[in-house]
Amino acid sequence: MRRILTICLLLVTSFATAQKSTGIQFLQGLNWVQIKEKALKENKYIFVDGFTTWCGPCRKMAQEIFPQQKVGEFFNQNFINVAVQFDVTKNDNEEVKNWYKEAKTFNEKYQIDLYPTYLFFNSQGELIHRINGATFNANEFIAKAKNALEPATQYITLKQQFKKGNKDPNFLLALTKATQRANDSKFIPIVANAYLGTQQNLLTEENLKLILLATTKSTDVGFKVLRNHAAEVDAIAGKGKSSEKVRTIVFDEVMLPYLNIGGKKTEYGGGMIAYEGKPRVNVDWEEARNKLLPKYGDLADEIILEAKLFYYRERDNWPQFTKAVSAYVYQSGNSINRNKVDSYANDIFVFSNDTTCLNAAIDWSNKIYLEVKDENMQTYLQYLFTLGNLLYKSGKKEPGIANLEEVLHKVGGKDERLIKTIAKMKNGEKTW
Repeated sequence: MRRILTICLLLVTSFATAQKSTGIQFLQGLNWVQIKEKALKENKYIFVDGFTTWCGPCRKMAQEIFPQQKVGEFFNQNFINVAVQFDVTKNDNEEVKNWYKEAKTFNEKYQIDLYPTYLFFNSQGELIHRINGATFNANEFIAKAKNALEPATQYITLKQQFKKGNKDPNFLLALTKATQRANDSKFIPIVANAYLGTQQNLLTEENLKLILLATTKSTDVGFKVLRNHAAEVDAIAGKGKSSEKVRTIVFDEVMLPYLNIGGKKTEYGGGMIAYEGKPRVNVDWEEARNKLLPKYGDLADEIILEAKLFYYRERDNWPQFTKAVSAYVYQSGNSINRNKVDSYANDIFVFSNDTTCLNAAIDWSNKIYLEVKDENMQTYLQYLFTLGNLLYKSGKKEPGIANLEEVLHKVGGKDERLIKTIAKMKNGEKTW
C-alpha cells in the first residue's frame, strides 16, 4: 500500500510539474540587474509582462494564453520571462514589493498608459520592442512577439531609426505597420502622416485607410482628402465615415476650447479619453455656430448638435441632454451611430431619475434594437440589455425583466452579471 501511495504521489507531482512547465515560465527571486546578467549569459532576450491587479485583459492573458504549450515553448526558448505588477495593493507579496521601484522606473521611462503592456529587451537590457494591449489568440500573440527577435521588425529599433531621420517611403510604411501592430496610438499619426507626405497619389485604398487612421488635426495631410473626397473615403470605410472624422477634428479644435475654457482632449491607450478645461457657465449657441461658419458652414448644424450632447452631459443637465439626443436620433440628416445612441441611453439609465428622460431613452433604444435585430446578435443583445434596464427603472418591471431574461437565454444562461441583475429586479431592488 505504501508503495502504491508513493507511486501515486510521484505521478501527481509529475503531472503538476508537467502542467506548470507547459506555459510561460516567469522567473522569480531575481532583481533587474540579475535578470540582465542571466540574459547576457544565456544569450536571450528579456520579456516583461507589465500588468495590474485590476486589469481584466491582463488576467485573461495569464489564464488563457500564457499557459498554452506552444506559447510556453516559444517564450521559454527565446526569452527570460518576468511578470511585473505595476499597481500597489495591500495584498502584495515580497516578490511584488521587491519590484516596486523598478516598476515605477519602467512606468516613467517607457510611458506606460495601457495594460497589459509587453516590453522586450535585448540581453544588454535595452528596450527593442513593445506590444500595447492584449492579444487573445495564441498564434497572433506569438507572431507579434517574434518581431522582437529581428532588428528589421523590432518596433523600438525601427522607431529609433525614424527619430534619427530615416524618411525613406518604404521604411516609413513598414514602420507605420509596425506601429499598428504595437498598438502605439500616440505614434501612429506621427509616422503615418510622415509616410503620407511622401505620396503622390493619396487616393489609393491603402493611403485612404491610413488617412482615416492617422488624421487627427486639420493641418494633417489627409484632412483635405476627407473634406474633398468623401465619396472615395466612404467607399472604403462606410457611409458617413469621412464626415464623422472631420466633425470630430473640428469639434476638438474649434468647439472644445469654446465650451471648456482652455479645453483640450487627451487620448490614452484602450480608447480612454480625458477632457480638460473649465466648463463655460453659459453657452451662446449662436455665437458657437458663428465660429464654425467661415470654414465649416456645411457641418455647423451637426457639430453644434454634437457640442450640445457633450456640454449637457458634462454638466449633468439630463433634460437638455435628452432633447439633444432626440434631435440627433430623429432630426439628424445623416445616419445615426447606433452605438452612440445606446451609450446615451445608458447614461440616462445610470444618471437620471427624470421620467421624461427615461421614456425618451426607451424610445431611442426601441428604435436601434429593432434596426439591428437581424444584423448582429451581440449588438442586438447589448441594446436589448440597455432597453431592459431602462424599462425597469421607469417602472415597467415585467417587460424589463423579460428583456434581460431573453438576453440571458441567448447567452446560454450562465452570465453571473445578468443573473444577479434579474434577481435584483424581481426583488424590486435598484440596479443602477
